[in-house]
Amino acid sequence: MELVVLSGKGGTGKTTIATALAELAKDVIRIDCDVDAPNLYLFYKGKDIEEGEFIGGKKAIIDEILCIKCGKCEGICRFNAIENCTINSFVCEGCGACTLICPQNAIKLIDEKTADTFVTELDKGIISRAEMDIGSDGSGKLITYLRKNGKKFNEDEKLTIIDGSPGIGCAVISSITGADAVLVVTEPTKSGLEDLMRVVALCEHFGVFTMVCINKYDINEEMSIEIESFINGKDLKLVGKIPYDDTVMKSINELKPITHYKESIAEKAIEEMWSNMKSLI
Repeated sequence: MELVVLSGKGGTGKTTIATALAELAKDVIRIDCDVDAPNLYLFYKGKDIEEGEFIGGKKAIIDEILCIKCGKCEGICRFNAIENCTINSFVCEGCGACTLICPQNAIKLIDEKTADTFVTELDKGIISRAEMDIGSDGSGKLITYLRKNGKKFNEDEKLTIIDGSPGIGCAVISSITGADAVLVVTEPTKSGLEDLMRVVALCEHFGVFTMVCINKYDINEEMSIEIESFINGKDLKLVGKIPYDDTVMKSINELKPITHYKESIAEKAIEEMWSNMKSLI
């Protein structure tokens, strides 16, 4: 069973909730697919048991000795990555057109490392995660690689909880492809509702069972009612309404899952939400 926790934008409490659910579910496989801003591992003390490099694509380089500065590569490049016979690696898309037109064979494509990947062992379970290189883009291929890394350590068919990227881009699509269920975390604002609509439309397109929770629902109860109306209209499952709680910020500052704070009203709401979710998945 793979459960993906998503949100329409960053800052809705997605990682806080993903971490709490992983704690409540006990021995689970954790995968941090929010590769542009990974922070799931910060809440745990563990040991890296596997490290690797992820090759995300190719980049062109010019051999200055062979180059005769004819300028043909500049004319063929559709990404404006070549200027004065110098390649800007941040703009180059690795398409290879310049290598085909160069009369001196002075240009070649080389592998580009975009991330370091890790499998971190915890007291219970593992985290499959990545650290992107500066200037690299989070790709769907990297997400797929992290999910495969996690599956290698899941011989007992444990629950896998995936902390997905915000939004509806390539990384999110790779996170939900083949997953069993999605929990969308939203917040009671106009933009929160619009973001929720986009994520739900994406999940509908891929036919993934979708649940919703409203975080900090009591900061704007009118908007929460509007979101609930949308959820009911889409025949989705509203599994939780989490109240605003200053203890959540305390848990983030202290890098401890919110489940460690039993006096927290948010923690109690998440426990109730997990109970609701178990009856559905």
